[in-house]
Amino acid sequence: MAGKEKKTIFFCQNCGYESAKWQGQCPGCRQWNTFVEETVSARTAKSAGKSRPRAAGAEGGRVVRLSEVKTAQESRILTGYPELDRVLGGGIVDGSLVLVGGDPGIGKSTLLLQMCKELASAGRKVLYISGEESLQQIRMRADRIGRQADLSLLCETNLELVENAIEREKPELVVIDSIQTMYSEDVSSAPGSVSQVREATGAFLAIAKGMGIPVFLVGHVTKEGVVAGPRVLEHMVDTVLYFEGDSHGTYRVLRAVKNRFGSTNELGVFEMAENGLAEVKNPSDYMLNGRQPGASGSVVACTMEGTRPMLLEVQALVCKTNFGLPRRTASGTDVNRVNLLMAVLEKRLGLPLSNCDAYVNIAGGLRISEPALDLAIVLAVLSSYLDVPVSDRTIAFGEVGLSGEVRSVSQTQQRIQEGVKLGFTNCILPRVCEEQTGHVNGMGLTGISSVRQLYGLLKK
Repeated sequence: MAGKEKKTIFFCQNCGYESAKWQGQCPGCRQWNTFVEETVSARTAKSAGKSRPRAAGAEGGRVVRLSEVKTAQESRILTGYPELDRVLGGGIVDGSLVLVGGDPGIGKSTLLLQMCKELASAGRKVLYISGEESLQQIRMRADRIGRQADLSLLCETNLELVENAIEREKPELVVIDSIQTMYSEDVSSAPGSVSQVREATGAFLAIAKGMGIPVFLVGHVTKEGVVAGPRVLEHMVDTVLYFEGDSHGTYRVLRAVKNRFGSTNELGVFEMAENGLAEVKNPSDYMLNGRQPGASGSVVACTMEGTRPMLLEVQALVCKTNFGLPRRTASGTDVNRVNLLMAVLEKRLGLPLSNCDAYVNIAGGLRISEPALDLAIVLAVLSSYLDVPVSDRTIAFGEVGLSGEVRSVSQTQQRIQEGVKLGFTNCILPRVCEEQTGHVNGMGLTGISSVRQLYGLLKK
């Protein structure tokens, strides 16, 4: 009877903190009302340690010196999609565990199925495990995507059966869709609970590290936009990718928020078409489609996403408020940053912006937090306030400080070259960056050191 003993434990859904009783605020992550009650059964030591991973070649209990560890050139598997390879850091690393999250219907399963078909057509053995769709549904989606390729499918949610299938088939890549549907009979709680998600992730981590098989996990997200389940899930995996974008629109953005094998600032852009997701080779050109020439409050900014420069349109609308409290709204950037920049303009230039409503939008639906966007936001707000359009062939980038100074940003040359490539002829940038860059063929540089100089440019 001792092996069947059950007890009730409260888990924090945000960070996985365990408590013997319910608490309003989690002591671990300080979040409120995140505790859920789960019934767990005592397990034997063998079962409890079953999912503890051990990397291939590691010897349990033996301490080694760093100089004794032999390294080899890490081999990467190319997915057939350069945008996906870029976000992964150059391809899939053997033995890696990758978590892919995103809103429902955003295209997570479609992208991974396309990747599986590409790898299968290249002769690699791929196993696609689905806990949400039937074999017929997967076949229908595969037919819509096109490109004939034969890959192995398994529709199962029992974790033990899935582990046995992987050990029996010995594939070169595994996709689990999704991690929240997997359950272990050793854990008495329902699928998708904190205990089940943690147990399943630990089991797949052991498979990835022990057998050297890359494993992709699809993760559901909550209404706040984070992966459902304990926060420890994101700590256990090697890479966390988020699919962003409006499910009613055509564009999709794949962003890495954690990557042990590459940069976390890389970004891949896809477009949803009738036959699946298509790569957007030139995101800058794509983001600038539909610009209205000669409109005030519209400025083209250049931001850096990892190693990729990207041009996008910053729009601002400033108008007199009809109430005592002006309204400030921002889409695609931090509204607090917009309020800060408008306070700088009001203090340093004496503009009565406290009597104006302000709306700032990053066209295309991207969310940008880079400080280099400051100068374009300030320029768009001034352009709308003065009702003076900015030249359609002008780009701007730079960070704005509280005293109204314009500070330098990194990778100036790459930003300017991206503008030259798309036919822009003038660049407004920090004076420090202009002095460091020098002359650039095809691009006139206008260096400024304060927002007052920027205001003077528009008043001419």
